[in-house]
Amino acid sequence: MKYALLLMGRIDDPLCGEDGGPDPEEFFAFDREITDAGVVVTSFALEDPEQAVKVESTATSDRIATPGPFAEVREFVGGTYIIDVEGIDEAIAWAKKSPGSLPGGHVEIRPVAPY
Repeated sequence: MKYALLLMGRIDDPLCGEDGGPDPEEFFAFDREITDAGVVVTSFALEDPEQAVKVESTATSDRIATPGPFAEVREFVGGTYIIDVEGIDEAIAWAKKSPGSLPGGHVEIRPVAPY
């Protein structure tokens, strides 16, 4: 079964680096471990939310694009892994190993829809 591990951070509490989050080397080590285990389908890190562009509909159904950052956002996705494992218990075990689950962040696990 495929699951998305969404590495979540807070705008006011950095996900990694010198400002209190896990050291980037911890993420690199986790990436090597989960990749070597053969469960990763794909993974990627995302740039900071300030680089985001939001596309939304207006009342007239026009689509507008607005560059970030967005004041209403308190949490952001810092990266994701799509993994293929036996079930939710194995997905939880991998999420617990992620540096993203240390103080200052969390890992959200979501089943990938079978399209």
